[in-house]
Formats: sequence, C-alpha cells, structure tokens
Amino acid sequence: MLTQPAIFTDLSVLADATRSRMLLLLDGHELTVSELCGVLQLPQSTVSRHLKTLLDAGWVASRREATSRYYTLAAEDRAIGKNGRGDGGRRIWTLLREQLATTPGADQDARRLKGVLARRESKSQEFFASTAAQWDRLREEMFGRASHFQALPALFDPDWAVADLGCGTGQVSAALAPFVRRIAGVDRSGEMLQTARRRLRDFHNVNLSRGELEAVPLSNGEFDAAILMLVLHHVANPAAALREAARILKPGGRLAVCDMLPHDHEEYRNPMGHVWLGFEQEQFKAMLRDAGLADARTVPLASVAEAKGPALFVATGRKQA
Repeated sequence: MLTQPAIFTDLSVLADATRSRMLLLLDGHELTVSELCGVLQLPQSTVSRHLKTLLDAGWVASRREATSRYYTLAAEDRAIGKNGRGDGGRRIWTLLREQLATTPGADQDARRLKGVLARRESKSQEFFASTAAQWDRLREEMFGRASHFQALPALFDPDWAVADLGCGTGQVSAALAPFVRRIAGVDRSGEMLQTARRRLRDFHNVNLSRGELEAVPLSNGEFDAAILMLVLHHVANPAAALREAARILKPGGRLAVCDMLPHDHEEYRNPMGHVWLGFEQEQFKAMLRDAGLADARTVPLASVAEAKGPALFVATGRKQA
C-alpha cells in the first residue's frame, strides 16, 4: 500500500517538468547523460542533478558499460524495493505519462530521441559498410576463428542426452557439455580417453567409456542425439557402427556424422590407420537408411583454404518412431 510519505516523495519528484521529460525518454530506452543532454537541450550539470534525484528516489536505474553509463526507467520490482511505494507510484506515472506524451515538448523530445537512436545505428552501418571485405579477418583477430560456431550448440535442447561416439580427445564433448544434460563419450583408444578425461575433468555431466563402435557399451534408446565426428573411416565395419548408433537413439533421436568424401590419399592408410578413403554420399545415405534412420541427408562442407586434408561432408538421419 502506498504510504503518505511515499506519495509526497513521488509527487515531488514527478512535479518537476524536466524530470518528467527525462522519465518519458527513459521509459523503454537506455540513454547516456550526453544523449539526454542532446535530446533535452540542457547542460550536463542540470541533467546530472536531475538524474541523481531520480536515482535517489528509485525511479531510474543505471549500468556501466566500459567508460559509459546508461540510464533507464527502473524496473517495477526495483522501484518498489527502493522506497516501498508498491503499485501506487507506478499508477501515478502511468497517468502522468499519458498526459505528457501528448504535449508539444514531448513531441519535440521524441523527434530528437529518434535522431539520437538513428545516429547510434548509422555508426554501426558506417563501420560495416567500410569493413565488409575485412570483417571475417577482424572477427577472427578479435574473437578467434571458431567463435561464431561455439555458440551453435546452444540450439540443443538442454534436457538432451548425447552420445559422442569415437570421442577421441573429447573436443566435441567439451563444446557440447555446457549446453546439454548428459554426454556419454565412447572410444576404443585408452590413450585418447586419458587425454579426454583431462580435458573434461571440470564437466560433471560427461561420462567416458572404452568400447568398439560396432558394439557400443550403451543401452538401447537412451540418447536424444549421437555424433560420429571424423571416425568412421577408421572403423572396419561402418554399417555396423551406424546400426549401433541407431540402436542407442530414442525414437525421433538424431544422428550426425562428419567424414571425408572419396579421395586418393593412399598414404593415409599407414601410419594414420585409415581403413576407408572416404565415402560416396549416395552410398552413405543408403547405409543410414539400412540402419533404420529416416530423412537421410548429406551436405558437403565448404573447403577451407589452409586445410591440407580431403573435403568433408555431414550426414544426418532420424530414428523412426
């Protein structure tokens, strides 16, 4: 319930025309002091003084971003916590806002605010217009080559259980672990698993086990998704590995495979242990269907200029209900 002192405080704050104009601008926008000065056409000392009054009364919230500070209308729960006004203060502001919005001064402020926001956007547009050809390089220098891909696992359902088959040193599991409920990694190499355990030691939702991909040590229908990343060309019987991957999927679960397209690098057989020199896409789709997976699809990946290996493809399939 709105107390009498709170009523007087709110009315005192809102009675000032400049503060009311500021609140109207900050209702739905974050603005800096200099931007408020430009819209209100007032000196910085005046704007800062009124902002302090609004901050002290709990009407305005602020946050710092690098060397700038942004101000906006405080969230309702924050304003309530500041001075205990309850819903009454908000009702007062709702009524006042409707009246202010129709005044000539508010209309002029709104036009100037539109210009401020447009200048923000134009700066961004000017930057991209002048750096479009170099943007990929700049982004890589600032954030790393794979930065934009590292966020994509967030599209996974956070309740998913994922099987990383042929997990190797755990790179893929480490990328997925923050975004899903559980990961089970399987690899036949004890040395690879040791490296994976070191990499994944901080992830408590990842379990690693040793096993062959033609006889995966995981239960039937246990996983929402399974992945086989650059591993099938090492497997003596890829079709059996795909059947095992399908077996552990839930109905509707999805399999994703990344591997090499056909190539003539015979030297990969020794010492790299490649059993297969890539896979034809149509042949691979047929293997997916034979494993009981529907919607079989293959997509060649774009080549990378500095990559020395063969071209890659991604294949996907869905376990039928």
